[in-house]
Amino acid sequence: MSCTQDCPSSGDPGMDDAAPMVYVVDDDEALRRSLSSLLRSAGYLVEAFASSRAFLEFRRSDVPSCLILDLQLDHENGLAVQKEMARVGLTMPILFMTGYGDVAASVKAMKGGALDFLTKPFGDDEMLDAVGCALALDRQRLGRERALDDDRRAYATLTPREREVMTLVIAGRMNKQIASELSVQEITIKVHRAQVMKKMRVRTLPDLVRKAEALGVQPPRT
Repeated sequence: MSCTQDCPSSGDPGMDDAAPMVYVVDDDEALRRSLSSLLRSAGYLVEAFASSRAFLEFRRSDVPSCLILDLQLDHENGLAVQKEMARVGLTMPILFMTGYGDVAASVKAMKGGALDFLTKPFGDDEMLDAVGCALALDRQRLGRERALDDDRRAYATLTPREREVMTLVIAGRMNKQIASELSVQEITIKVHRAQVMKKMRVRTLPDLVRKAEALGVQPPRT
């Protein structure tokens, strides 16, 4: 099965501060070694595990990552591992492997958020293409999360009055209206508004609205 999502450019594995990480969970030692060798030859860092417990307990780096997970592990099912990852908030893309070609399991895996489903035996290029796609998507996710963290820190620097002005600005109020509502001079609102735009690192009202929505900042009810 090929990647079911649009795959952005995967870029060069060395373009990040740290090389992307690929995790492998499979109880077949020979397969773990083979996959690890293939992935390292492509420039990725690799950590391989015989069980999901070992993987879940491993301290993971904050770099673009993906998981290659066997559907049928000793004494556990890959779908249960997928469910546990979702429960603990571990959101890296999952590439399932199976030697059984189980269509029902494939559907469940995809509904659970799996990126791809590879049937053994698979070719090296097929695996590398799937990994490249998964890492590109995770790189985008990390970028969004880091941008949101930056916005949260910026929002935290706003004074209570600046936050109040921001909610009225994103509601579409004009400076004159805001000044009247807050019982201050219009020039004061202009100063606060300029500070909000500067601290939030935006130049236009639509950009400020988008950041407010991402942060969960709601305009006042009219």
